Amino acid sequence: MKSLIPAISRQKRYWQLYLLAMIPFVFVLLFNYMPMYGILLAFKDYSIKKGILGGKWVGLKYFNQLFSIPNFPLILKNTIVLSLESMVIGFPFPILLALGFNELRNKTVKKVLQTVSFAPFFISTVVVVSIIFQMFSYRYGVINAIIRGMGGSAVNFLGIAGFFRPSYIISGIWQRAGYSSILYISALSAVDVSLYDAAAIDGASRLQKVLHVDLPCIMPTIIITLILNVGNILSIGFEKAYLLQNPVNYKYSEIIATYVYKTGIEQAQFSFATAVGLFNSVVNCIMLILVNTIVRKFSETSLF
Repeated sequence: MKSLIPAISRQKRYWQLYLLAMIPFVFVLLFNYMPMYGILLAFKDYSIKKGILGGKWVGLKYFNQLFSIPNFPLILKNTIVLSLESMVIGFPFPILLALGFNELRNKTVKKVLQTVSFAPFFISTVVVVSIIFQMFSYRYGVINAIIRGMGGSAVNFLGIAGFFRPSYIISGIWQRAGYSSILYISALSAVDVSLYDAAAIDGASRLQKVLHVDLPCIMPTIIITLILNVGNILSIGFEKAYLLQNPVNYKYSEIIATYVYKTGIEQAQFSFATAVGLFNSVVNCIMLILVNTIVRKFSETSLF
């Protein structure tokens, strides 16, 4: 009993810290764990009148419905290919930006360039898609105006099926690269200055410092970010894909998220939409564990 008294007194003494820690705990509980209750919809015939618990159990009915869709292989392929291409092409850009900003010595120029690169992140997806339309529109697009001004013929970019993926990926890089570089900039700020001094004494150039000092120091951050990105391979937001989608590029732009929106939300098939969401989560979880296991075998850095 006496051993409990110091522990209780410590809790009373630091009650403000416990209260502060409760805020993120409650947030995670409400927005991450409470919604898991809705997973039941994937295995039931949901009815608004009966509620989540009142519907009839149907087992794997909606999962079978998903896998029996004629164009499901195409939808799954589009989702994986778009996600992998976005990750492979876009992943290095924040790292390169962070390394470039770290090498700038003029603070004014550095702040201006950082602000310019961060700003697109705060532009909504609708505005980004509108910019794409304004740039590549057949009649009024800036690019076609330049082509006509040079004596060429206008090109209907938005009517080319293969234009979807480049526009999706490049606009995503432009929008998120600057903001994503903040993580690597903070990691670079923690690099020991003595390492740069030692490299300078050895006669290392600026490029050699980047390759042999900066990159090894931020490699744990790069690995963790890569693992998390692979763990979200099927979690592509539907907004941009849906807004850029048209009958011409359907075979490239129809992904799981857009299909779920059309069938699950527009047609009120909530149980089916939940089943697809659960399928996404399971695949993402498996990929996360798999990649983390592989990385752990070849390096000392891993999530768990």
